Amino acid sequence: MIHNDVLRSLRYLLEINDAKLIELIKLGGLDVSKADIATYLKKEDEEGFVRCPDEVLAHCLDGLVYFKRGKDESRPALPIELPVTNNIVMKKLRVAFELKEEDLHAILKAVDFPVSKPELSALFRKVGHSNYRPCGDQLLRNFLKGLTLRVRG
Repeated sequence: MIHNDVLRSLRYLLEINDAKLIELIKLGGLDVSKADIATYLKKEDEEGFVRCPDEVLAHCLDGLVYFKRGKDESRPALPIELPVTNNIVMKKLRVAFELKEEDLHAILKAVDFPVSKPELSALFRKVGHSNYRPCGDQLLRNFLKGLTLRVRG
């Protein structure tokens, strides 16, 4: 899934405007301009569309974790995980919204996209682990849709 789609989904999920999205990214440790955000939020076929870089999405997801759970100043900052994959997006959203395995299953079931326990746990394994599986675009898209239903009601 392209990062621009994830940014748009997060913006809708959290019901925030461009300024709040900029604050979220800044909370994650990166300064980005309003003009940049405007180009990232455009659809691919719109004039002025620019692909969202890995760094922007990574800082946005970290900012979301800090926003939802608070930032512990006594601990070092989260390491930026690059490149940002669908698995990393799922992992960061799981942490930010404090979701347990049952919550993940309920979210996916709510959008008629049930996933087995082993299949779901494989998404959160480290790359290189024998049971690791990459997260597909369709799974991430449905997860974001289900999370939106859960958060916005």
